[in-house]
Amino acid sequence: MVGVLILLIVANYLAENLKPFFFIVGIFMGFYWLWEPIFAASRRNAECRRYKYSGLWQGKVFDIFVTEELIGTEETVNNQGDLVLVENRERRLNLEVGDQSGPLTILQVPLRKEHKGIAVGEAAQMLVMSNLQDLSRISKVSDIYLPRLDLWVSDYPYLRRDVFQDIGNELRAARRRQKTSSNRG
Repeated sequence: MVGVLILLIVANYLAENLKPFFFIVGIFMGFYWLWEPIFAASRRNAECRRYKYSGLWQGKVFDIFVTEELIGTEETVNNQGDLVLVENRERRLNLEVGDQSGPLTILQVPLRKEHKGIAVGEAAQMLVMSNLQDLSRISKVSDIYLPRLDLWVSDYPYLRRDVFQDIGNELRAARRRQKTSSNRG
């Protein structure tokens, strides 16, 4: 809104032929609240699309710990008139996941009540992304899904969760069918 007001004031003092340009810029700024979340999500999603290869990864939770992270600072004045710096901190869950080859990544997300049931050794699934076909060097990971708890751990939903769960269910069913057919033979 401030940007739109500044544009209106400046546009009153400019030549008449520039007013249509400032009108368009004003509309663009006025709808910032609408397009900015879409633009931010598009940038995050484009970051994932730049990797050539991805794969479904399953491992386990190696470690869980909580930290307090500084998310911002504020300057304020106390009752005596002194300038006081106030730090805004947030409790964050740190989830370290890996497989038999060792730790893969640590995902840090804001702490929520749902995270209470997470235990070390819990099965974890996610999408891993890389520019190498064999995925030997993982460049990015998606949100982590914990199937036993039916819980997603993430600060941003990279995946269509229903589709990811369907694929996981199909893979588990195929593995069970393969085990039963190998036991018979």
